[in-house]
Amino acid sequence: MGKIRVTQVRSNIKRPQDQKRTLEALGLRKIGQVVEHDATPNILGMVNKVKHLVSVEETK
Repeated sequence: MGKIRVTQVRSNIKRPQDQKRTLEALGLRKIGQVVEHDATPNILGMVNKVKHLVSVEETK
């Protein structure tokens, strides 16, 4: 199981509440904030839900 680095690149203002909660669950609060997570199916599904607001990089 690899790791991914998730960076918030767009604002969550005027987004549906479920997308705001997904960003918060990923640990993202500000634009430019970076968090690392294991690449589990749960996390990948959350990232897919807000893919228009974040960028994702694979790390080792």
